[in-house]
Amino acid sequence: MASSTATAANISDAIEAPTLLDDVVQGNVDYKGRPVNRSKSGRWKSASFIIGVEMAERFAYCGINSNLISYLTGPLGQSTATAAENANALSGTSQLLPLLGAFVADSFLGRYRTIILSSLLYIMGLGFLTLSTVFTSSKSSDCQHATNAMNCSPSEFQIIFFFFALYIIAVAEGGHKPCVQAFGADQFDGQDPEECKAKSSFFNWWYFGMCGAITVTLVVLTYIQDNLSWGLGFGIPCLVMVFALILFLLGTFTYRFCVTSEEISPFVRIGRVFLKAARNWRITSLSLSMEGESQGFLPCQGSQEFKFLNKALVAPEGSKEGGNGCSIREVEEAKAVLRLFPIWTTCLVYGIVFAQSSTVFTKQGATMDRSISRSFELPAASLQSFITLSIVVFIPIYDRILVPIARAITSRPSGITMLQRIGIGILLSTVSMCIAAAVEMKRLETAQEYGLVDKPEATIPMSVIWMIPQYLILGVSESLTMVGLQEFFYDQVPNQLKSTGLALYLSILGIGSFLSSFLISVIDKATSRHGHQSWFSDNLNKGHLDYFYWLLAGLSAIALTAYLYFAKSYVYNRGGSNI
Repeated sequence: MASSTATAANISDAIEAPTLLDDVVQGNVDYKGRPVNRSKSGRWKSASFIIGVEMAERFAYCGINSNLISYLTGPLGQSTATAAENANALSGTSQLLPLLGAFVADSFLGRYRTIILSSLLYIMGLGFLTLSTVFTSSKSSDCQHATNAMNCSPSEFQIIFFFFALYIIAVAEGGHKPCVQAFGADQFDGQDPEECKAKSSFFNWWYFGMCGAITVTLVVLTYIQDNLSWGLGFGIPCLVMVFALILFLLGTFTYRFCVTSEEISPFVRIGRVFLKAARNWRITSLSLSMEGESQGFLPCQGSQEFKFLNKALVAPEGSKEGGNGCSIREVEEAKAVLRLFPIWTTCLVYGIVFAQSSTVFTKQGATMDRSISRSFELPAASLQSFITLSIVVFIPIYDRILVPIARAITSRPSGITMLQRIGIGILLSTVSMCIAAAVEMKRLETAQEYGLVDKPEATIPMSVIWMIPQYLILGVSESLTMVGLQEFFYDQVPNQLKSTGLALYLSILGIGSFLSSFLISVIDKATSRHGHQSWFSDNLNKGHLDYFYWLLAGLSAIALTAYLYFAKSYVYNRGGSNI
């Protein structure tokens, strides 16, 4: 009887063992370094904490960035062109620094620790920023209002302290931004079919939540900043970031942490491939083939793109490093990163277009009739909320209606490819620039018609509703291109470089902001020579923002053509399909 019971127990254990093994997520551990169960960790439960953190961070960052040009041209008394250049420089820096933050996270600290340290730095920067506005307002209450900005002359110390605080926030953003999203995507197992599908939806809902937070920022904070107090308008984001850090820490018990088995940094591995390929530049294809056969690697084992990197498979002549070349996997990692750069380069013009919504669009709207009622006027910066509103509306439609329809037609889990999604978004951004140019032409005609050309402070009797289509189309464009770029750069880089992949996506926006700043500076100087009015004249009624928008539309069309060429020939990693 005892023997029978023991046998039954053994059979039961044998049946349950595979089930327990199946429930373990390979390559992941919990916060104590123990294996994690699929049913008790990660997935949407953990992702919800992280999406909440991102919503709080976006609320804080956009509370500063979206209305920055109003503060610069108001209390700090800068010209339109200078303020636009400074705003673009800050935006560009905050979107390039993620490359450094991703390097630190992927090579040293890990994403979790980097997020915590960045959050603390973020809170400090926002605290300093709030303090800087108190200094300014204590000198003159007029500094709180853009219309009285000329009566206010902030000291050099106040200006330096203000920008010091801004760039602390930019550094914090560099560590926070790539790591939070990559850490969120890490909560889904790409090897599990159901979790893989959920990961694709994660990028959509991530952006949905983020834009929902931005919408609240643009409606609430811009009103507080323009009508109540800049100190309060900058202080609220500081409190929100404290809440974000607490929320992130609360989710610690549910998170999955990826196990890093590599002793060598992925950056070092990839750098070594390029270095050894350069040292072996004299090796011919025939010599490489013969050497490959003798050492057991064949050309067919790697992709046929960027064949010059195959030279890294051979140990450099006279090498004292043990005489070993790079492995095939290391060479393929380097090729995977290099393959991204044509796509990255052709998307830079989109980054320039993206920068306009928080700079010249805002100045354009500030000159128009923004009255909602006799007692309420819509803040110019809050017009950006139409971008986020269109995203909030479009993403559920895309994820729940358009993707299933496309999936039935193409048999792809994502419906359309990532590159197709990005391309459609770039096309719509070009259309948005054309509409913006047409609206600006109408605005200038109205100013001329009512004799307001020489009255820059006067409100043009033209409703700001005319601008809504350019914002809405730019929002749909953003929901396609930005989400597509996020998923593309996360998915197509080697496993150890996920934060870096998202940093590369952000660098498109960073470089785009710098290019926008450079373009504005060059055009401003070129068009203001010999006594002529600049396109970006402080009196926009004498400027020509319409010419600038047409220029961007033309550049976007050229960039889209180049993008389509490279996207068509792109070969996806892990069995993706071309455009």
